[in-house]
Amino acid sequence: GGKMAEALIAPLVKSKLQPAEDIFVHDTSCKVAKHVVSTYGVVRADCLAECIDRADLIVCAVKPQNCDVVFGAMRDVRRNGTAAVGENAALLSIVAGKPIADFLTSGVDRVVRSMPNTPATIGRGVTVWTCTENVCGDGRERIKKVLGSFGKEVEVADESFIDMATSISGSGPAYIFLLMEAMIDAGVHMGFSRETATILVEETLLGSAMYAMSADQHHAILKNSVTSPAGTTASAMYELERGRFRTVVQDAIWACYRRSLEMGGGN
Repeated sequence: GGKMAEALIAPLVKSKLQPAEDIFVHDTSCKVAKHVVSTYGVVRADCLAECIDRADLIVCAVKPQNCDVVFGAMRDVRRNGTAAVGENAALLSIVAGKPIADFLTSGVDRVVRSMPNTPATIGRGVTVWTCTENVCGDGRERIKKVLGSFGKEVEVADESFIDMATSISGSGPAYIFLLMEAMIDAGVHMGFSRETATILVEETLLGSAMYAMSADQHHAILKNSVTSPAGTTASAMYELERGRFRTVVQDAIWACYRRSLEMGGGN
């Protein structure tokens, strides 16, 4: 459950790709479950068996440390006959750090490992994903449609790219929000109201991203086009470089990547 699970439910319901009454959610937190049900009209499952029974797509959105418990429960309910997963059912993971091999212990042999991000809530996310070879044909197209409803989907052939994506696009919104917070605080410090500073920063980041996507030029060229010799932007760039801005950003991304590997038992 949590924010990321909710971020995926919202576009599915809004795009009508999956009727709300056909989406079953199960969460150990009653508060979270009630919120999701009341907000999106999905069905709350009282137990895991009810949630996965006859499902053709099972989304695993638990914390990494809880995966083994969930997989054990999935095996149990299938073994004792309280739930029958669809013959071609796929298990879609949005769990950070957990490799596909771990999900195969659930008893479901069609596994999709993905890394979405929170802008998926408004259909502007980007999701990097890969899957086992037996997810093919209509099954693969269905996964593309589901992940595409969150924004842009990017399929990769090698699972190692998922951990890399975790550090860039998965955790990336947090980096951007920190930058936005710092810029807004600077604006308030200079004398803008927080409301005005927020508008300036949000519109600047949104416009800059859209401009970069449409300009088809290297980002260094776009940066230099704003930076006049001995000008105000040049002074700002000097301070950012002196403060090791780009190195700090890259070090943060590498730290996130290493942590993702650690969580998955990698080196």
